[in-house]
Amino acid sequence: MKIRNLSIPLATALLAACVTSPTGRSQLMMVSDSQMSQMGLSAFNDMRKQGKFVDAPRERAYATCVSNALIAVLPPPWNTQQWEVQIIGDDTANAFALPGGRIGVNKGMFKLASNQDQLAVVLGHELSHVVSRHGAERVSDNMAAQAAVTAGSIYAGSRGGDAGNAAALLGVGAQVGILLPFSRTQESEADTLGQRYMAQAGFDPRAAVTLWQKMGAQGGSKPPAFLSTHPSTGNREQALGQEAQQLLPMYEHARSSGHAPNCRM
Repeated sequence: MKIRNLSIPLATALLAACVTSPTGRSQLMMVSDSQMSQMGLSAFNDMRKQGKFVDAPRERAYATCVSNALIAVLPPPWNTQQWEVQIIGDDTANAFALPGGRIGVNKGMFKLASNQDQLAVVLGHELSHVVSRHGAERVSDNMAAQAAVTAGSIYAGSRGGDAGNAAALLGVGAQVGILLPFSRTQESEADTLGQRYMAQAGFDPRAAVTLWQKMGAQGGSKPPAFLSTHPSTGNREQALGQEAQQLLPMYEHARSSGHAPNCRM
């Protein structure tokens, strides 16, 4: 009886929280945009307090130039939001965008992304995570997974089983079967949208293939594709290459229409 009482409101909440992503994919959304914005701003302010941001005026102006060109083609409300860009004193190639209008770019990214088009690949991808509400989706997925683990534990206990062991097993199942596949889907979706936004903004979408080839050349230990939160490098390059060819007319139209960024460091 306990499991029934728990599962009925959970199922009702899950059905009520279903929305659609910009690519038409169904998403579970149990937190609001305002809640995510508060989380994003809080995280960014914590980084500021911890001294993560560095005084790098050239890099910041350059990243802001690329970001502004991309933000201009985002759908509302993101294209009218005030965004802040900061440079992080970290030599790894990384960047992020947060709900609430905050962007961080590691100093190491400028060594890998050698021109404005390649930097636009990264920033377009990260902005697409925000537009697609991927952060809220991941929070919601974790909430749902935790609720399922709790329900399974109660049921196992009522059947005389080891509730703690059941929770551990369900946790592993949720991680491999639910959370990571959604994360891979989100990464592919951000690739697709980011490449579209960069083409609309006048950045060459073919740069996406070049950038991920550079990423792949960095080497290092890589998990199997089926357990990775990112698509495998080869699969990603192939998909981006095919998409780039389809986006070339959009890119050429953007350039001829006056969307011709000229961001330099």
